Amino acid sequence: MATTRAGTDGAEAVLDRREVRRTSLVSLLGSTIEWYDFFIYGTAAALVLNTAFFPTADPFVGTLAAFSSFAVGFIARPVGGIIWGHYGDRIGRKKALVSALFLMGASTTLVGLLPSYATIGVAAPVLLFVLRIVQGLAVGGQWGGAVLIATEYAPPHRKGWYGSFPQLGVPIAVIVSNGIFLGLEAGLGEEAFTSWGWRVPFLLSVLLIGVALYAQLRLEDTPAFRQVQAQAGARRRSPVIEVLRSHPKQVLLAAGSFIAVNGGFYIYVVYVLSYGAKALHLPESVLLIGILGSSAVNLAAIPLFALLSDRVGRRPVYLAGAIGTVVAAFPVFWLIDTRSTFLIFLGLLIGGVANSAMYGPQAAFFAELFSAEVRYSGASLGYQIGAVLGGGLAPLIAASLYQATGTSASTSAYLLVMGVVTAVCAWLLHETHRGARAREQEVSP
Repeated sequence: MATTRAGTDGAEAVLDRREVRRTSLVSLLGSTIEWYDFFIYGTAAALVLNTAFFPTADPFVGTLAAFSSFAVGFIARPVGGIIWGHYGDRIGRKKALVSALFLMGASTTLVGLLPSYATIGVAAPVLLFVLRIVQGLAVGGQWGGAVLIATEYAPPHRKGWYGSFPQLGVPIAVIVSNGIFLGLEAGLGEEAFTSWGWRVPFLLSVLLIGVALYAQLRLEDTPAFRQVQAQAGARRRSPVIEVLRSHPKQVLLAAGSFIAVNGGFYIYVVYVLSYGAKALHLPESVLLIGILGSSAVNLAAIPLFALLSDRVGRRPVYLAGAIGTVVAAFPVFWLIDTRSTFLIFLGLLIGGVANSAMYGPQAAFFAELFSAEVRYSGASLGYQIGAVLGGGLAPLIAASLYQATGTSASTSAYLLVMGVVTAVCAWLLHETHRGARAREQEVSP
């Protein structure tokens, strides 16, 4: 059976291709369910959480309160990145990933079991906030583990391709989560869905615990980490402190380059639901169909852009996506404002393809920015800080801008600014692809 020599920074190990495929599949499956858990909260925040947990507020304030509980998960994400980054660089990628999967599965299932405001009063939104914070901690640790499991096992010339597997979890999770909400709402009717049906998607999250158990039993840690562990000796200072000391520029620029990716994504899949239903008075099914359709196309676009980055480099592909976000910022909402189902789909598709051009190569790009001994910490911090600055606040800011201006142009301007910031940061980052390949030599095809 063909083998390939993999690892970075001198780490070399002969890998069985079956092991590469197994780790890629686990990273995809775990990432899909983990992001499903995180996304169903956003969909629920846009559709029902304001009435279930914040019923005493007026509709706008209730929506802001629901989106605020959504945002707290993002604020917790860098903390999760720090905690799991430390242990992922110290005790292993696999152990850190497995613990993050367990935590996410448990916290999301508990959201589905949480009594509403009508049952336990103010304790309900308080507990909701607490569980959302736990979700944020878990996803802050999960992304780095899933990405490094995939990229550190990958052959040198296919790190972009294999790194896209955990990234594919995002559109798959959007399709599954929105599809379940759409099916439940259609099958149960609005009253039953609002009363108890919205809990079902959260309870399904218990499946993630099964994925975590499989990963614990079947996966080995990555060759790069085993090499670092063998060379570590009695050292060393905290990986988080070390990465901030040795790679501060990369952490900050990685965070800035992620702002439009994450911010744009949550505007397209979370804020648009609320905007379409409340401002355009469209049926929620029309918006969910548009999101589902565009996500299906992005499912194909992400690996294609990742594969392209294996040929031409990470930075050119990433920059093209950032510039595309800037160019598409106003046309996306012009199309949504037509209220046409097809044009809403087209607008979300345009924005989503630009987003995919960045998200496809991102896993390999961020992993290659950092040396192996601090890679979990560095990649996680860059990603999660960017998530707070971009995605966590995006629905809240977009809703506030519309309330203040009464026009979607303000949201488009916000998207444009995020795109410019991301383009500048991506431009300032160095190309990583050729350097990574130079450090790793393929033994056999």
